[in-house]
Amino acid sequence: MNDIAQLALVVADYDDALHFYCGLLGFELLEDSVLSDHKRWVRVRPKGSNGAGLLLAKAVGDEQLSRVGNQTGGRVFLFLHTDDFWRDYHAWTSRGVEFVRPPEVQPYGTVAVFKDLYGNLWDLIGPVNSQ
Repeated sequence: MNDIAQLALVVADYDDALHFYCGLLGFELLEDSVLSDHKRWVRVRPKGSNGAGLLLAKAVGDEQLSRVGNQTGGRVFLFLHTDDFWRDYHAWTSRGVEFVRPPEVQPYGTVAVFKDLYGNLWDLIGPVNSQ
């Protein structure tokens, strides 16, 4: 069996990204290793998850910088499932996370779209019973 271990997320600054993902969203820091004067290996994932994590990859050069915050051309980039939609929604809005589409009930659960610190769009999805 094969699993996707992690996804690279192009960021402008390691520490700003860590503040957002670990500080505001409550992700866990899996690794933060210095590779050179300008490069780190920084991995995070949602607390309690055994699934894929994010490799926070600092943009280098104009082409990569142009992708920060728009890795998918304005579409929702990542889909984050939660076991308690309203807990996370209220906690994150109180911490200043910007939701660009309000919660709505869909056949697959409750969903709202939020932006990360750079503008990438995420779906926060709660199970059907969290409505």
